[in-house]
Amino acid sequence: MRGVVMYAPGDVRVEERTDPRILQPTDAIIRLSGTCICGSDLWPYRGIEAVEGPSPMGHEYAGIVEEVGSAVTAVRPGQFVVGSFFASDNTCQICRAGYQSSCVHREPIGAEGAQAELLRVPLADGTLVATPDVPPDELVPSFLAASDVLGTGWFGAVAAEAGPGKTVAVVGDGAVGLLAVLAARQLGADRIIAMSRHEPRQRLAREYGATDIVAERGDDGVATIKELTDGLGAHSVIEAVGTQDSMMQAIRSTRPGGHVGYVGVAHGVELAGEELFYSHVHLHGGPAPVRRFLPQLIELIWNRDIEPGKVFDLELPLNQAAAGYRAMDQRQAIKVLLRF
Repeated sequence: MRGVVMYAPGDVRVEERTDPRILQPTDAIIRLSGTCICGSDLWPYRGIEAVEGPSPMGHEYAGIVEEVGSAVTAVRPGQFVVGSFFASDNTCQICRAGYQSSCVHREPIGAEGAQAELLRVPLADGTLVATPDVPPDELVPSFLAASDVLGTGWFGAVAAEAGPGKTVAVVGDGAVGLLAVLAARQLGADRIIAMSRHEPRQRLAREYGATDIVAERGDDGVATIKELTDGLGAHSVIEAVGTQDSMMQAIRSTRPGGHVGYVGVAHGVELAGEELFYSHVHLHGGPAPVRRFLPQLIELIWNRDIEPGKVFDLELPLNQAAAGYRAMDQRQAIKVLLRF
């Protein structure tokens, strides 16, 4: 099969990889209906994370089950399924509490490399959720988004306690931030402030439900949020970047007693205890338990109530994956869809 491999920062290649096979009776093999590049893939691409290369890339996936292990009973060959970037048994105490991305038996899908034609999914019964039927092609991007960026944005909104009567601010205008806007709207937030400097992303944020756009960043961005909220700050703030600046912007934009849902993969983030102590801000986040939300998200997509696939603004064949990485690195694309 063909798959994307990163050899070093900036060095992405598409090459022949060995087809995956069933290794454990709880495994499934799926043929991907499409794959994509995630903003978190840019950390190693930029050299911020070490590349223990050559490394198979990709952790977002949706497609048709081709084969299952002898212990798999929840899905069967021929079904279209969506999974999360962490495989989970969905039965341990942590999973039952809704934190499948911290399952005691979790396995990272990124180690398998989902930017490929085929994928082995461990713990298939607990990880994969089938759609009512094989979807039409136009819904595939949205189901692919559900496997990470939609589920992550949704968790950010839930962690920030977005809902009726709340003003929500979103720090970050990548795919996760934009879908956090969508999630906040679906959860019933009264006002949604998208922090974005980029006009195409601002347009999509408004389409997804943003009521206000703030282009300023840092202290200026915080001051603007305060101006929009009678000097208090937002009730709920979703941090969808993962840097020191974005985290502090999120915390400082939140009113006392408010909530920050942080879902950007943290790099170099350090919090000052005294400032946090006096802020009276709740912090909750981490790797999104996407599996918790998949049944609901699949239903919303299947019924065409939401269209998270709009975050894919560049589509390329798999063999042009390197161009897709460059486009996202240079902010020429929000998110790249790779087709076979």
